[in-house]
Amino acid sequence: MSEPLSASMDLGGRKLTIETGELAKQAGGSALVRFGDNVVLAAVTASNNPREGIDFFPLTVDYEERMYSAGKIPGGYIKREGRPTEHAILSARQIDRPIRPLFPEGFRNEIQVIVTVLANDPQVDSDVLGQVAAGAALAFSDIPFPHTVAGLRVGYVNGEYIVNPTIAQIEEGTLDIVVAGTKDAVMMVEGGGHEISEEQILGAVEFGHEHIKKIVALIDGLAKKAGKPKREFTLFLPNEELDAWVRKTFAKDVAKAMRVVDKQERNAAFDAISKQAALERLEAKKPKHYEELKGLLESSKDFDRIIKAMEEGELRTMVVDEGLRPDGRKPDEIRPIWCKVDYLPRVHGSGVFTRGQTQVMTVCTLGSKSDAQRLDTIVDVEGKRYMHFYNFPPYSVGETRPMRGPGRREIGH
Repeated sequence: MSEPLSASMDLGGRKLTIETGELAKQAGGSALVRFGDNVVLAAVTASNNPREGIDFFPLTVDYEERMYSAGKIPGGYIKREGRPTEHAILSARQIDRPIRPLFPEGFRNEIQVIVTVLANDPQVDSDVLGQVAAGAALAFSDIPFPHTVAGLRVGYVNGEYIVNPTIAQIEEGTLDIVVAGTKDAVMMVEGGGHEISEEQILGAVEFGHEHIKKIVALIDGLAKKAGKPKREFTLFLPNEELDAWVRKTFAKDVAKAMRVVDKQERNAAFDAISKQAALERLEAKKPKHYEELKGLLESSKDFDRIIKAMEEGELRTMVVDEGLRPDGRKPDEIRPIWCKVDYLPRVHGSGVFTRGQTQVMTVCTLGSKSDAQRLDTIVDVEGKRYMHFYNFPPYSVGETRPMRGPGRREIGH
C-alpha cells in the first residue's frame, strides 16, 4: 500500500497544501487541496474503452458543494442534497474550460472529473481550489494530460494585487478575476470589477500567472513522486490520405464560404460542402486509392472533422493575416445596432437589442423584498435581490432540439 504524499508552499501569505494517496484510491488519480480552512477533493477517472460512433471529446466535470462542509443541514422538507447550485455549475464550467483543450486530439475515452468541497472557509471561495485540485489529480493520474493546470483568484485592493483574496477584500477592491493556465500560457481569464486601466488588468493577469507557475511546479514535483504511469489510449484521428485529399479538394470552397458576408448565406455555403459533394467529386475524378477513400467517406465522420479544422484554420488566417472577420468587418468595427424599448404591454419593462443578426429581448419585473430568492448554500448570504435569467431557445440559432430546463450553458451565460 502506497503511503500518502503531500507538498506545501506559501501562497499570498497562507499555506497551500496538496496531498495524494490517502483518499479516492480507486480513481485514476486524486488530489486533496488545503488552503486555510478550505479542503477540496478532486478525483478523475477514464473509461477503459473509447466511446464508439462519436465525434467529440466526452469530458464531464462536476463540482459538488456539500452543506456539511459549512456545518449546515439543507433547508426544506427534503434533506438529501440533489441538483447542483448555480454557483456549483459555474465553478464546474470554470474548471472545464482550461483543461478541455489540453487533452490529446482524438481522445474518445470518457473522462469524469469530480471536485467535492469537503470543508468550506466562509472567508475564501473554494472554486479556484477546485481548479488546482483537478489539475493536480490529472497530473497524478494514469490519464494522458501533457500540461499541468492550476488556477487562482486575483484581487486589487488599495493599489496592490492580492492572490486568492478573502470575500471582504473582494468587496473592498476594484477587481476580482480568476486566472487559470499552465506554466507556459494563460488558458482562461474570467471576472469583473470597477473601471480600471488596461495596464492594471494586464498586470493582474501577469501577477496571477507568476503564482500559477509556482503552483504548477509544486504539482509537478509531487507528480514525480506520486504520479501513476500513463496508460496507453487509442486516439481517433482522421485518415492521413483522406485528410490530404479533402484539404486539397475543398480548400477553395472553404475559403470562399468563410468570406460570405451574410451569416445565413455563409451557413448555407458550408452546408453545401457535404459528404455527398465529396463523394460526387471523388466519383468524377477517381484519384489514386479511390476505393479506400470512398470507403472512408461512407463509413466515418472524418470528413466533417477535417472540414471543421479547415474552417478554424481559414478563420485564423483571415483574422491574423488579413485583419478581417467572416462578415467582412475589421477587428475594430461592430455590426449595425438597433434598439427598441417598451416592446411589450403590461410588463414592467421590456426592450429589444439587435446587433447584426444577434437579437435579445429582455423583460424586467420589479418586486418587493419578499420576492427575493432565498439561497440555501454553503456560503452565508442573506438572499438574492437581483436575478437575471438567460434563455437560449433552439430557434435562436435555426435549430431544433427538445425544450427542457436550463442547461449549463444557459446558467453559465
